[in-house]
Amino acid sequence: METPIQQPIATASLPAKPDIFAPANADEIKRKSVRGGAISLVAQALRFVLRTGSVIVLARLLSPEDFGLQGMVAAVLGFLGIFRDAGLSVATVQRNEITHQQISALFWTNVAVGAALTGIGVLATPGLVAFYKEPRLYWVSVVSVAAFLLNGLGIQHQALLQRNMQYFTIAVIDLVALLVSLGVGIGMALGGLGYWALVGMAVSAPFVSTLGAWIAIPWMPGIPRRGSGIRSMLHFGGTCTLNSLVVYAAYNVEKVLLGRFWGAEALGLYGRAYQLVTLPIEQLNSSINGVAFPALSRIQHDPERLCRAFLKGYAILSSISLPITLMCAVFAEEIVRVVLGQKWMEAAPIFRLLVPTAMTLALVNPFGWFMQATGRAVRSLCIALLIAPVVLLGILLGLHHGPKGVALGYSLAMASLVLPIITWAKRGTGITMKSYWESIKPLVFSCLLASIGGLLVKVLLIGKLATLPLLILETVTFGGVYAWFLLIVMRQKSLYLDLLAQVFPRLRRSASSNL
Repeated sequence: METPIQQPIATASLPAKPDIFAPANADEIKRKSVRGGAISLVAQALRFVLRTGSVIVLARLLSPEDFGLQGMVAAVLGFLGIFRDAGLSVATVQRNEITHQQISALFWTNVAVGAALTGIGVLATPGLVAFYKEPRLYWVSVVSVAAFLLNGLGIQHQALLQRNMQYFTIAVIDLVALLVSLGVGIGMALGGLGYWALVGMAVSAPFVSTLGAWIAIPWMPGIPRRGSGIRSMLHFGGTCTLNSLVVYAAYNVEKVLLGRFWGAEALGLYGRAYQLVTLPIEQLNSSINGVAFPALSRIQHDPERLCRAFLKGYAILSSISLPITLMCAVFAEEIVRVVLGQKWMEAAPIFRLLVPTAMTLALVNPFGWFMQATGRAVRSLCIALLIAPVVLLGILLGLHHGPKGVALGYSLAMASLVLPIITWAKRGTGITMKSYWESIKPLVFSCLLASIGGLLVKVLLIGKLATLPLLILETVTFGGVYAWFLLIVMRQKSLYLDLLAQVFPRLRRSASSNL
């Protein structure tokens, strides 16, 4: 039986506001969430530009085989990476109140897990080499597993930043870590080190992130003690970890199978296409999740307000993610030629076939945050157990036809799961199918009309303009039609003006004074 909850961590131990671990009031949560969302979106936009720029540069410095070799290691070691925080960062943020002793116990648990994963990764390396029949993977794997220990040292500090909604600090740390890792990777690629450039990027990022979190939160863990009251947190974290494990296996098994049966070059083409089509969604999900999860956790005991806040945030996120994924489908060849270069054009059909997968992720991932923030981790796990066999079946059916067949099978399987996942995730939460449809209906119609406009420009001007000007004109047309239809025809302008007023209070005061 757990001991009673102790007093929250002393403010002297952590340089933060006195109520860092206590529930915040409604106005404070809304203010921090909206401004935090704006900061995160700006930061993720910068990350997207930087990562896209690195993709453009590295695609021209490295070969598909280089990416394939690193992808073989990443797909397998990524399985171990699911355990790197044991779900304890989620538990730290989700908990209504938490103590110094509890965080210390969680910190040392994360360090122990990181050290164990590093050791397991090294021991598993010979098996990895034998599985792929590729001796070059040995040292790539041995060096890559160091990231597990680096991550373990910084997980709780990063969780404390997120819990306290210090979004600007989080954004700065993330951007600095990305810049350093990109500098390392591009520098090594220019030095002719091939796939080692990708390994250098993978290891340097967690080192900088951990260092930055320790500098931002100079909290020192205490000696771990028994009876600190973390049993329920370990159970919650374990359930979240198991959920992540199942989801990871479902979403990455095709990379393992392609590498094994079709080789490094095929995996390299598929991997670049997959990264390119899912990168915008991952960036958006990462930025919004970092804000939405702690905010929803703080209001989980007010069901009506929780549902209203979730659907509003869902609509705003979808208003960005849905048009981006549709543009990937309509302008696939132009995007691949501009971003990756002419030698990667074999990836274009794979890129287009993966669009339904990206669309599905954009629609269902926010429900994962919603379930975890409200303590429904077991339901999230059950949904993951539904996803895994369906996706695996689709991948296996397409494997015989190579990367294109896998992409098609993957997307068909994912698309078939959208409605069941949403229906199950919202059950008993107060969210109805009618309220859900009303939140996304304006976006759906706006996206369809914008797609028609962008496609007309493509059909009329393809072959008459160079690829880059054509892509710019297509994107501007798509964006203009989408914005006009969404804001004016579908009358959604007030929603986004209110959002801007929350981010920039001066706009609201100025508008009020002019009335």
